[in-house]
Amino acid sequence: MAEDLKINGETREEIYKSLYPQIQALLEAEPDMIANMANFCAAINEAFNFLWVGFYLVNDKQLILGPFQGPVACTRIDFGRGVCGTSWKSEKAIIVDDVDSYPGHIACSSSSRSEIVIPLFFGGSVWAVLDVDSAILADFTKIDLDWLIKMLFFIQPVGTTLLK
Repeated sequence: MAEDLKINGETREEIYKSLYPQIQALLEAEPDMIANMANFCAAINEAFNFLWVGFYLVNDKQLILGPFQGPVACTRIDFGRGVCGTSWKSEKAIIVDDVDSYPGHIACSSSSRSEIVIPLFFGGSVWAVLDVDSAILADFTKIDLDWLIKMLFFIQPVGTTLLK
């Protein structure tokens, strides 16, 4: 596949439907997970122009910044802290409509207004989280959650699942 995306559609769901086979073609044949995470972030960012799209990788009791697209970010997040740490601890995806009203939100960027975080599992434990921030309030819905989970399949290391 050429490394140019063809983004089609007017609604968010139409854009995801257009993007899905392109993400699959881009990532499916590449065995390197970090390269796939980087291209995943770039593709999602290009398609939707979100403020920040990236991964945090579990390392002991912290999330460590991984591949991302957007402004500089927090490098380390403690277990249970902020939206990402809470998603890791609860082992559940979290959609936050207004980050300013989220108790304990970590403001890596003052431009962030809403956020979606999805944990990824290996052997029954969270090994990473996908974090997507938007400069728009209430920008994420179940449509984003469902499509992002479908597309995250392509960056998973062998033997991992997206569900516990």
